[in-house]
Amino acid sequence: MTSRYLAESLTRFADDLLQKAGLEADKAQAVAEILVEGDLMGHDTHGLNLLGPYLGELTNNTMGKTGGPEVLNSRPAAQLWDGKRLPGPWLVLEAMDACASMAKTYGSGSVSIRRSHHIAALTAYLKRATDQGLMMLLYCSDANSCSVAPHGGRDPVFTPNPMAFGIPTGGTPILVDVSCSITTNGMSGRLVKEGKRFPAKWLLDDKGEPTDDPKFGTPGTGGTIQLLGGLDVGHKGYGMTLLVEALTGGLAGFGRADPKQGWGATVFVQLLDPEAFGGLAEEARQMDFVADACRRSAPRPGFSAVRLPGERALKVRAEQLAAGVELHPGIMPQLTPWAEKLGVALPAAV
Repeated sequence: MTSRYLAESLTRFADDLLQKAGLEADKAQAVAEILVEGDLMGHDTHGLNLLGPYLGELTNNTMGKTGGPEVLNSRPAAQLWDGKRLPGPWLVLEAMDACASMAKTYGSGSVSIRRSHHIAALTAYLKRATDQGLMMLLYCSDANSCSVAPHGGRDPVFTPNPMAFGIPTGGTPILVDVSCSITTNGMSGRLVKEGKRFPAKWLLDDKGEPTDDPKFGTPGTGGTIQLLGGLDVGHKGYGMTLLVEALTGGLAGFGRADPKQGWGATVFVQLLDPEAFGGLAEEARQMDFVADACRRSAPRPGFSAVRLPGERALKVRAEQLAAGVELHPGIMPQLTPWAEKLGVALPAAV
């Protein structure tokens, strides 16, 4: 039987482990909150599943532990930061604060971050923006690795290159988190460990043929993950991933053209204040109309109803806040050795 844990207990547990590994208190708290938020919203490959690897990076001194980013360029509504390989969740939250301040003055605020460490689940940030009545756009790439081939090719060039959007409405916000590839490196690695296969041929093998074998989504196999749209319309995912490359590495002036520095991220964060345009009330009126029209659309066979992106995640989040977070079975066994090594008590199941 899968154990459940109070979200607060998991956050304290992660916070304690990160601080024992040398991370400053404010950064440890930010990382812990974002990782647990990922699990709360059902993104269990990008929640506490990442804590062990993060602790390994701290132990190996390949993740920054102290200090802050360096502002390399600044205009009234745009900034470029050198993240100095500090924890990605903390950097993104700091960038969101900076963007919110700019947006409330100028209508929009953008921060490009070079040399960030990994930023976890993009969806974990969106509600913080929409709760303020702000629209959020978030893009991420990792120039350290490549596992996705361009459309028509079989040599990997890109990472899955996720993008996320938070859109305020008069009720439940619309939260979109999608990769430019069909699946992710994290899911490929998990299925390899579990001896399972993908439900369809979402990857290409070492000969460029479609396959459901997840090993071809891991380094050194000669395979690649297919772009969103697959073999039929992968040119659309190709265009999307080029946009992500332009907004991250292109605007940051740091990316795939530069020497690799280890597991990390190049990030673009943008917040928009509807009050600088037609106003929040009018933005909500328009999006509520669209959302209602989507929900009223007659469901096709196999679907009971049409829902908006983010509705399921927020429902799962509310349920897990009440009943406890149901962790993937492999996560706590992965973290137990770290707890023993760093002298942190495991959280009690509920």
